[in-house]
Amino acid sequence: MTILSTPSLYAAEPQIAPQVQNAAQASFKEWAEVLAIPNDSAVAADIQRNAAWFEQVFQRRGFHTRQLANNGKPLLFAEFPKSDPGLPTVLFYGHMDGQPVNPSEWQQKSPWVPVLKQRNAAGQWEAMPLDKLFAKDVNPEWRLFARASADDKAPIMMLLAAIDALKAGGKTPAINLKVILDAEEEKGSPSLGAVVKRNQDLLKSDMLVVLDGPMHPSNQPTLVFGNRGIVVGTLKVYGPKQDSHSGHYGNYAANPAQLMARLLASMKDDEGRVTVPGYYDGVKLDADSLRVMRAVPDDEAALRQRLGIAVADKVGQNYQEAMQYPSLNVRGMQSGDVGEKARTVVPALAVAELDLRTVPETEPAALVALLKGFVEKQGFHLVNGEPSDADRARYPKLASLTFESASASSSAVRTDLNAPIGNWLRRSLTKTYGKEPVQIRMMGGTVPTGALVDALKVPFVIVPLVNADNNQHSANENMRLGNYINGVNTLVGILSEPFSSKP
Repeated sequence: MTILSTPSLYAAEPQIAPQVQNAAQASFKEWAEVLAIPNDSAVAADIQRNAAWFEQVFQRRGFHTRQLANNGKPLLFAEFPKSDPGLPTVLFYGHMDGQPVNPSEWQQKSPWVPVLKQRNAAGQWEAMPLDKLFAKDVNPEWRLFARASADDKAPIMMLLAAIDALKAGGKTPAINLKVILDAEEEKGSPSLGAVVKRNQDLLKSDMLVVLDGPMHPSNQPTLVFGNRGIVVGTLKVYGPKQDSHSGHYGNYAANPAQLMARLLASMKDDEGRVTVPGYYDGVKLDADSLRVMRAVPDDEAALRQRLGIAVADKVGQNYQEAMQYPSLNVRGMQSGDVGEKARTVVPALAVAELDLRTVPETEPAALVALLKGFVEKQGFHLVNGEPSDADRARYPKLASLTFESASASSSAVRTDLNAPIGNWLRRSLTKTYGKEPVQIRMMGGTVPTGALVDALKVPFVIVPLVNADNNQHSANENMRLGNYINGVNTLVGILSEPFSSKP
């Protein structure tokens, strides 16, 4: 197992007020306790256990709670008592479900038994007694390994610890606070939009803060103003009606694998740009956006080294610009067999699985229509389902291109960099850490903010709090303790900052 080192904030851990440090460390026992509850949303009973557990810990801190029905996988709503009805209401989003696990891939007894680890002299991770997590002095470089340790139970616990820290200091939030915990985020939040619409009055708010995702790899405080969407599809190219002997029919029957290869190759130029006419139309980057993107401290040489690539595609001038455009990705291909199963045949079929990452300027339906038109211009006749004998007799190049319906949970959304919510959060993080946070205009991945924004019509910003090298979605997921404590500090700063739309 290799985990790259995450740098400390500004080369040294920031000064943390005693009540914040104490509240963060006091929450470690609850954090370890909830990590022991499996949370794959494929198992409704596990989601019910998580919802019940989180409901109790929110209630202990004075929140009013309600489980929101969702086909046996309830979401959890919590609201802190209002101190002033005139204050703006901010809805915080997190998710209590996690990715499935393969226990054999984990370097510990179970993904559901959290293990505290530190690096040894050889740079390898070695287990420590869990009791050290609950001692007075903890090393910020220690990490807690378990499924969902970072994604996304840690940010939820950080928020609860921030409330504890405020109470210890005799303070209350400077905003009205609501929380919603998703139950199926790792499955694409298929029901989130419907649940929110059924509970719009309950969830009514002025702004949305999303507590999910990793911080910038520099480990500096980060704000993310948008996320790309996604739509997935399948491209099939048809050859002979069945796999056919390559000796008898090679040079006679067209090979669909080669037709597919030429078709896919025609979709991008040699520098990785999509060649489908109109694919990037609508994406306009103003001077302020370009300035913010250039200010992001990406180490692109290190990124290329980590990916094992010599050069990057030329869709944008840098990594951040590349994320502002829709993508066209071949996520898998198949035709015939390989290895020991390879046969001397002209395959009957070639299949390519595609995913298109969308941006707010490019609706999924528009990209799909452009792509279908492009395939047809390459000489292919598109069919629905398997081609008929009449299709085969008439058209020399046959293909099908189908896409799954896009949902609000998989849509692209973005908040203006100068929106009031951004000014408020930027001001808070700057006060807390003494310098402006890293600002990401649009991250490349997809989170279900679209469903919330579509239903509630509110601006949002993502506030990631976990270390970038947390092995999210993979085996040996982990959370750095320094990031956990700093995350509590960040949330104390946000909850304490009176809202103002001024920069």
